[in-house]
Amino acid sequence: MSDDRSLFEYLLRLADSDLILAQRLGEWVGHGPVLEEDIATTNVGLDLLGQSRLWFAYAGEVEARFNDGSGRSEDELAFLRDAGEFRNLMLVEQPNGNYADTMARQFYFDVWHELLLRGLAESTDARIAEIASKALKEVRYHGDRSADWVIRLGDGTDESHRKMQAAIDGLWMYTGEMFDVDAVDLALIDGGIACDARALAAPWRQRVDAVLDEATLRLPTDVWMQGSNGRGGKQGVHTEHIGPMLAQMQWLQRAYPGARW
Repeated sequence: MSDDRSLFEYLLRLADSDLILAQRLGEWVGHGPVLEEDIATTNVGLDLLGQSRLWFAYAGEVEARFNDGSGRSEDELAFLRDAGEFRNLMLVEQPNGNYADTMARQFYFDVWHELLLRGLAESTDARIAEIASKALKEVRYHGDRSADWVIRLGDGTDESHRKMQAAIDGLWMYTGEMFDVDAVDLALIDGGIACDARALAAPWRQRVDAVLDEATLRLPTDVWMQGSNGRGGKQGVHTEHIGPMLAQMQWLQRAYPGARW
């Protein structure tokens, strides 16, 4: 795989995870537990959507370099690819469930996302470094907010503790993929373009353990990790949940190709 093709794949991974999680958070609009939280959840989704657009725009430019000058637009990459062409982490496509499920998913992702962006802010690719530095300012808030909710629900009532623990347990199997690397990653890590996800595992676990300890929660043990064998979302292998989500997200563009407001 050429350097440009590897870079294109890597940028899709960044963009797709942001986009799919933004879509999931958008499903909460009008359904949040309180008005302030409804607005906060929406804003986090909008932040992620904005970040995905920056990654998609760069991906389209890189694609043009190895595709005879033809690179897809942000809209084409978001709305005109099938499930097997998406490269998002399996974690972010998991259903919202109850609010504990949503916050556990968000917390796992946010801690990893902040660490990843810190690494990418030092990328030798100036465009990646610029986008990561900008996104990092938003993602720091995301992580503080989701950690606060994990603590509030975990150390709250008996019911909220039970639901938060169930969410932590149920989503744990999808976290291993975040720290795996494959040929795409390795092609870019040596040149300082990509962040080595393997180096994020220890600080991620340290942060997660500290928050869960304060929340009176525990991590499960001896759980097989989905997607950590090189056949996960980053390689286009997804859970059954992504299909219905994409059908809802893409139906307008599919039904009316090229439609514009």
